[in-house]
Amino acid sequence: MKSLKVVASIVFTSLLAHIATAEVKTGDPAPDFTLKDTTGKDQKLSDYKGKIVVLEWTNPECPFVQRHYGAAQTMIKLANANADVVWLAIDSISTHTPETIAAWVQKEAIPYPILSDPDGAVGKLYGAKTTPQMFIISAEGNVVYQGSIDNNPRGNKSTIANHVEKALAELKAGQPVTEPTTKPYGCSIKYK
Repeated sequence: MKSLKVVASIVFTSLLAHIATAEVKTGDPAPDFTLKDTTGKDQKLSDYKGKIVVLEWTNPECPFVQRHYGAAQTMIKLANANADVVWLAIDSISTHTPETIAAWVQKEAIPYPILSDPDGAVGKLYGAKTTPQMFIISAEGNVVYQGSIDNNPRGNKSTIANHVEKALAELKAGQPVTEPTTKPYGCSIKYK
C-alpha cells in the first residue's frame, strides 16, 4: 500500500509539473489572464471575447524589437491598419517596472496597451520565448497563429513577408490561417 501511495504521489507531482510548463499550441483555446497596463488598468483577455486579439511579447531593450519600433514602425503601422483588432503587447522581462515600460510607451508613442508580466506567469503559460513573439487569437477565442512577425530576422531582406499581416487578412476574410506557426526570432525572454 505504501508503494502505491509513493507511485501516486510521483504521478501527481509529474502531472503538476507538466501543467505548470505546458505551452499553448495553435488551435488551443487561448488561456485567460489579467495583467495591468502602464496606466494601472487591469486588462483581461476574456474582456475581448468576440474580437480578434494580437498578443505581442516585447522588450524595449531588444535590438529586434527596437528595429520594429524604430524606423520600420512595423508593430504600430500594423496595429493602426487593423484598428478593429485588439493589440496587446506584453513585457515579461523580470527587471522591467511599470515605470520603465511607461517611459518607453511615451517615447515611442505606442497607441495600444503594454502589459506588465513581471513574474513571467503569462509568458510561460503561452510559451513565449523571444521578443518579439506574436500570437493571434480568433474571435472564437482560439490561438490561430504563433511565431514571428515576419520572415526578416536580420532586417536585410528586400522582400518581406509579414506573417501577422497575412494571418489577420485571412481571418478577416473568414478563411483559415494558412501558416499557423512560424519560428519566432529575437532576444530571449529573461524570466524571473
